[in-house]
Amino acid sequence: MSIAQQAPNNKEKFFVQSLTLVVGLALLFVKFFAYFTTSSNAILTDALESIVNIVAGSFGLYSLYLAAKPNDEDHPYGHGKVEFISASIEGSLIAATGIAMIIKSSYNFFVPTSLDNLDVGLMLIVIAGIINFILGKIAVAYGKKNSSLTLIASGEHLKVDAYTSVGILLGLGIVFFTDFLWLDNVVAILMGIFIVFNGVKILKKSVAGIMDEADFFLLEKVVVQLNDNRRMNWIDIHNLRIIKFGEKIHIDCHTTIPWSFNANEVHEELKLVESNIKQIIPNNLETFIHADPCLPKSCRSCLKTDCKVRQFPFERKIEWTLENVMKNEKHFLEKT
Repeated sequence: MSIAQQAPNNKEKFFVQSLTLVVGLALLFVKFFAYFTTSSNAILTDALESIVNIVAGSFGLYSLYLAAKPNDEDHPYGHGKVEFISASIEGSLIAATGIAMIIKSSYNFFVPTSLDNLDVGLMLIVIAGIINFILGKIAVAYGKKNSSLTLIASGEHLKVDAYTSVGILLGLGIVFFTDFLWLDNVVAILMGIFIVFNGVKILKKSVAGIMDEADFFLLEKVVVQLNDNRRMNWIDIHNLRIIKFGEKIHIDCHTTIPWSFNANEVHEELKLVESNIKQIIPNNLETFIHADPCLPKSCRSCLKTDCKVRQFPFERKIEWTLENVMKNEKHFLEKT
């Protein structure tokens, strides 16, 4: 079983998010100590980003608590969408931090400040960067394992923080050996731009989730699975849609069934459609499959060989593709 197919573990998510929060708080003090020791704008950029880590991490932990709550009368689809909100807040805060540092560093070109004890500051930033990178990798891995956008966003943020530290290390290393103090502001501005870019990237992904943007990769997997296991009683499948609520996935579609089937026969066919989808999404899946009766013009592409009410001979099979399965219309052969 692949990582993405394992059942989400709420205890793991809470532990990893709590760990990022505790470690982030410790690193916050380390980075501000490095800033006050050196007066470096570049290091201040790193320190301010750690404040974002704490704020976003706290809200992320609360969002994981909400997302884990079961469906109720007020939230029939569960509480998973709060994870998208958490990630959007984190992305916004990251971008705001980057913009603030670009403004401050630009100002310091005209009102320069002296830099002190760069060797101590650089050593502390290296330690913080290594810890953030390792913790970020862990958070992303567990986020993917548990289908948690909150953990993935936290992990990506920590990795960005680590990359920022590398940039600061290189830039201030040059300042240390050359005494070109203006390079501190240049490094801070470049890191600010990098931070804004990554904040917007996280924000776009979270907004896509809130807006129920189509997951074409997952849709394609579902279409391939249904195609490979297609039954002759499934005349077509259309209006296929996927909605994500955090770790929970809701799929609905219409399945065209022979009109002569009774209610029990229709029910059994729809259960088979659902069980096929569950082979690729076994956990936290909710389906709503609507049955449509076939029409006379369905006969020309219907694979059912033992149909007693067929009105037209079979002509050609219609392959299911992402394009025709997502459309809200039955499949018919075009007239020639």
